[in-house]
Amino acid sequence: MNTVAFTADGALASLRLDVAIATAFSDISRARAQQSIREGCVLVNGHAARASCRLQAGDRVTLSLPDPVPLEAEPENIPLEVLYEDAGIIVINKPAHLVVHPACGNHTGTLVNALLFHCRDLAGIGGVQRPGIVHRLDKDTSGVMVVAKNEQTHAGLSEQFKVHSVMRRYQALVYGAVAEESGRIETLIGRDRTDRKKMSAHPRRGRQAVTHWRCLERFDDYSLLEAGLETGRTHQVRVHLASIGHSVLGDSTYGNPRRLRAIRNKPLQDAVKSLKRHLLHAGFLQFVHPATQEVLSFTAPLPDEFASVLALLRGL
Repeated sequence: MNTVAFTADGALASLRLDVAIATAFSDISRARAQQSIREGCVLVNGHAARASCRLQAGDRVTLSLPDPVPLEAEPENIPLEVLYEDAGIIVINKPAHLVVHPACGNHTGTLVNALLFHCRDLAGIGGVQRPGIVHRLDKDTSGVMVVAKNEQTHAGLSEQFKVHSVMRRYQALVYGAVAEESGRIETLIGRDRTDRKKMSAHPRRGRQAVTHWRCLERFDDYSLLEAGLETGRTHQVRVHLASIGHSVLGDSTYGNPRRLRAIRNKPLQDAVKSLKRHLLHAGFLQFVHPATQEVLSFTAPLPDEFASVLALLRGL
């Protein structure tokens, strides 16, 4: 049993108990927080409380989390591009189409299955079926990811993601020539009001999200942007760029299909139509190694399908 605690400060005061727990601990989802509350593993000022309980400034929340249950995911011999590995962490260049962890509809063929095969001593930390996962990339987003291999590095990396000290930069090829050289997008991000499978920058309830962007290259009707995350919400870059009218090419969830049909250059239109992913790539990741305190930086080049579309644009 692992016991952790926090005191509700100004940012956490007035939040629901389950939301506050998920906000305070980046490796605990709201669903997991609700389950812990139902099981009596959460106390507020020494007393049991409901998930809907609103915290007040100074409230002390204590969680007694059971040890991770046996992992159900099986090791699978799925190739990984390893950028760095030591006893505490492994850094990979995740390809598009690879789901990070098992879930409904994706019980096999995930990054977790691959990690279990590659790292035979990988600890079952962070909850069931998520050994060492401290952040994630969408299925069709490629790029650099770090995974913890033991409890110490898991706790240290989770804390860095929680306080937003990890530096993450993405490249995104988007519709429309941006008018400015750079910008900052700040909204709430939460579930879409009509489609619960989507996220929205205009939800009824959500969490603060901040994205900084700058233009790397501008074309007549498209832009290559670099996006930096100040926060790390689900689908954040895609939702934020779509909210300012610059959806990512190939994004079937947040893009507008009319923009694809409006592409005037036939080879370019065919190339975008043939994409099986959106053109968003996590090209840079920097963090402090929890064990050595060394600042580590990693880059991953644009994948072939991304680079091919970009080459077509440069040739127009």
